[in-house]
Amino acid sequence: MKIKVNDNVKVLSGEDKGKTGKVLKTLKAQNKVVVEGVNISKRHTKPRTTNDKGGIFEIEMPIHVSNVKLVDKNEKSSKKETKKTVNKKEEKVVKEEAKETKTTKKTTKKASK
Repeated sequence: MKIKVNDNVKVLSGEDKGKTGKVLKTLKAQNKVVVEGVNISKRHTKPRTTNDKGGIFEIEMPIHVSNVKLVDKNEKSSKKETKKTVNKKEEKVVKEEAKETKTTKKTTKKASK
């Protein structure tokens, strides 16, 4: 999984499509991530001890990694890669993706008989 904790990501699909946030937690065994402010669910809890308060709390639930894309600070989509230096240390480099070019097809009308 190339997405790590504290990376900025954008949600690609689902109810929160288009939202961006910081990754709080990664669940590698399930291929899921928890993103700040995304996929919020309400949890009803009872007080467990006398000092504890119960109530309804909003918590972030995990999202599958395929529904999330890495973005840089300016909210542009990017790819992450690691490069090895001379000292055999790995550096993380964020690389911007090339802009997609749209091609248009020219259609010709057929002459009617």
